[in-house]
Amino acid sequence: MTVEDLLEIESIRRARVRYSYYLDTGDLDALVALFTDDAVCEFGPYGVWTGKATIAQNYAQVVGGAIKEKGPFQTLHVNTNHWVELTGPKAAVGRLYLVDLDVGGDPDKNPMIWLGAYDEAYRKVDGEWKIARSSLQFMWPQRHMTDGFPGESFPSRG
Repeated sequence: MTVEDLLEIESIRRARVRYSYYLDTGDLDALVALFTDDAVCEFGPYGVWTGKATIAQNYAQVVGGAIKEKGPFQTLHVNTNHWVELTGPKAAVGRLYLVDLDVGGDPDKNPMIWLGAYDEAYRKVDGEWKIARSSLQFMWPQRHMTDGFPGESFPSRG
């Protein structure tokens, strides 16, 4: 692995950290800008979202109302254990864990919403890494996992 590879991987990780921040603050325009135009989101009970317009519309429905009503940081999407494999000069895959917390509600209530893992593909577009596919595997409290997950854990470079 080269220093350049490490810098590319760090750029992908930085975009992914911004994803959670934008989602939790309600900056949906910045959130949607992190996706490729033809991106696909497979979000279990929330359905399959294809293309930026659908992704924007569905994020607005899922989180937009709560943020408008109560303000930012009603939830915290904590992402950890993010590994990234470059599969080509403009392509990569990665996986990371999700701990989704409700921090805008009753402090005596368990704040845990979901535990899961993102299975993702990234593509470099106009010099920036974007999310091309995000498949969220929900593991708790309900299991919603796509057929074949986890599949190949560490794909070889293409």
